[in-house]
Amino acid sequence: MDCNFSLSALPNLSLQFLPSTVKSRYLPSVFPPSFTVNFADRSLTSSTGFFRREVRSRLVVVAKAGSSHCEPSSSSLNTPLEPRSAAGKFLTSVFQNQRQLFHVAVADELKLLADDRDGAVSRMFLSSGSDEAFLHRRIAQLKVNECQIAVEDVMYMLIFFKFSEIRVPLVPKLSRCIYNGRLEIWPPKDWELESIHTFEVLEMIREHVCTVIGLRANSSVTDSWATTEIQLLQLGRVYAASVLYGYFLKSASLRHYLEHCLAVPHHDPHVSCRSMLQFPDSLSHGLSNLVLGHESNKQSVSSGQRSSKQDWECEKLKRYVMGFDAETLRKCAKLKSKEAVNLIEKHSCALFGDDKNGLLKNDDVILTSFSSMRRLVLEAVAFGSFLWDTEEYVNTIFKLNENH
Repeated sequence: MDCNFSLSALPNLSLQFLPSTVKSRYLPSVFPPSFTVNFADRSLTSSTGFFRREVRSRLVVVAKAGSSHCEPSSSSLNTPLEPRSAAGKFLTSVFQNQRQLFHVAVADELKLLADDRDGAVSRMFLSSGSDEAFLHRRIAQLKVNECQIAVEDVMYMLIFFKFSEIRVPLVPKLSRCIYNGRLEIWPPKDWELESIHTFEVLEMIREHVCTVIGLRANSSVTDSWATTEIQLLQLGRVYAASVLYGYFLKSASLRHYLEHCLAVPHHDPHVSCRSMLQFPDSLSHGLSNLVLGHESNKQSVSSGQRSSKQDWECEKLKRYVMGFDAETLRKCAKLKSKEAVNLIEKHSCALFGDDKNGLLKNDDVILTSFSSMRRLVLEAVAFGSFLWDTEEYVNTIFKLNENH
């Protein structure tokens, strides 16, 4: 199945929708100029001593019936993007039937994929100059593409698992949630989606939400349920820009925390030395735990509270971000891997495209409430934050492709 979802105006929209604290003349060069996604059916077969994955020609799932038109129709996970690789389908089964083994299975799959890819590349180099060089080069190309698709499915399942931990289902394909030209997403899950962020990050997110949907932060319930018309393509661009903003905020906030942890307190050089030596190891350990669900964002706050409030009093995150030069802004906002870029493209396409061919018409206009738009934006920001965590973790086991 081919699916094209172009967001050619994303750079300008990203600049327009981001809060004033991160607006800059440098931003248009940071975000990708367009999103074009193509899906293809591929499969991967492998086995290990701990898990054995069986690949069948069709994955049979049972969808629970419900009164809402947003209920799942073909996937019991009810995600916009359905895993296509054997690794993704296997993790879907583990999530549904053996959730407690999910992270073990993820690590196992990543190691298998890394071994499969590296093995094929190694054979390609070993056969260089031989009669079989062309064959091994072609096999290596196919294996690299196959493993990239599979690892994107693994990353997607990790993000989905993070949403399940806060009891927030991903919004399904919007084509299933639009009835008589009106889109409503229920329940809103605003509190759960905001709970994953620190206070300073949340302050910037709320400003972003107000900017992109045009609703005041202190608006009443009546205002939130007021309706407005919006082009579905425009809503898709807002969603994609919000994913990038969530990714940017996670990168910037952790950079902010790192700089303060490595700052030198004037009164106690021994504490300073100890902090500088210990932090890199604790950060590396924390990235893994962040994805595996053993830590929350609150740990960074509690870690800072171990020192006196006066010593660790830091500037607001907004002020810190406003001080970024062009290079720092680019580093924090740019997606580090091609897999992350592809994942955003595929997820956006699956969410906003139709069920038949995945295409989105430029003139499709829907009626929706500000509450539903806020739900989409908060989910997108959380998706970007979880994507940053997932990308860091996966890259420690399966070397991702750098996004140049």
